[in-house]
Amino acid sequence: MDVEMDEDTVLAALAPRLRWFVAVGRAEHVTHAADDLGVPQSTLSRGIARLEAEIGTPLFARSGRSVRLTREGRALLRHAERALAELATGAHELAGDVDGVRGRVTLAFLPTLGTEVVPRLVREFRAVRPGIRFDLLQAPHHTLLQWVREGDADLALTSPLPDEAAFAADPLGEEELRLAVPADHPLAAAPAVALGDAAGERFVGYLPGNGLRASIDRWCREAGFTPRLAFESADSATVRGFVGAGLGVALVPVSHHGPPPGVVELPVTSPRTVRVIGLVRSRERRTGAPARALREFVLGRSAPLFAT
Repeated sequence: MDVEMDEDTVLAALAPRLRWFVAVGRAEHVTHAADDLGVPQSTLSRGIARLEAEIGTPLFARSGRSVRLTREGRALLRHAERALAELATGAHELAGDVDGVRGRVTLAFLPTLGTEVVPRLVREFRAVRPGIRFDLLQAPHHTLLQWVREGDADLALTSPLPDEAAFAADPLGEEELRLAVPADHPLAAAPAVALGDAAGERFVGYLPGNGLRASIDRWCREAGFTPRLAFESADSATVRGFVGAGLGVALVPVSHHGPPPGVVELPVTSPRTVRVIGLVRSRERRTGAPARALREFVLGRSAPLFAT
């Protein structure tokens, strides 16, 4: 069951006697402090007495309902005020986890999505939800799923989408991959190519464990060959850079910015080199309000997420 929380609720649950001590120390009057806290004066007096008994030293010198901090009480008050300020910061963030206006969301994603897709999503989301902060994690596909399963990530942008019952996945769209070749390559002038046309080429590829690596290996098998790898990387920008340097050819996601200088990217006619990217979450643990707000934002975007 969802429960409404605010900072005072969290602080009252975490450190009631600490708040009471600070209130009495500031007011130097038990009745006034009790009024400020909204607790009976007798309850406050007993609470302060128990606190003194537990720590083994008097914190106040009493004169009726007026009190005066002892030397030990003055020393403790400085630390208590700092401690309450830190607890208030934590309560502020926890309250954000409940109301979705503030708080943190941990988004994990494939390295190939870190060049354009994730920065664009973060920028757009922060414009409409400035109180929600990001913890960003980047890793291969299998690690992303492990983080979501274990609760280390709230959401993961990944491909392929898992079919395990432990996960729920929202498909976000298809990402096309094209054959990147050096500008002076014999294939560069073609309007499009079949992947088999590159069977004899050396490939700049992606590291094992990368979801894109598995897709490319499958497409090459469908085209009748196993790629000979000249270099392996984790991100598309590096792959494109080495294609431009003449190290080989590569299958790369289409970029909104187009290919870099010295690189030509050709549509592939066969096999169909597209992959489905989706937002993955756990079915076995409840997603916090900031993560739910991000998911709703991503699913509600009208602009295409991937270049076409």
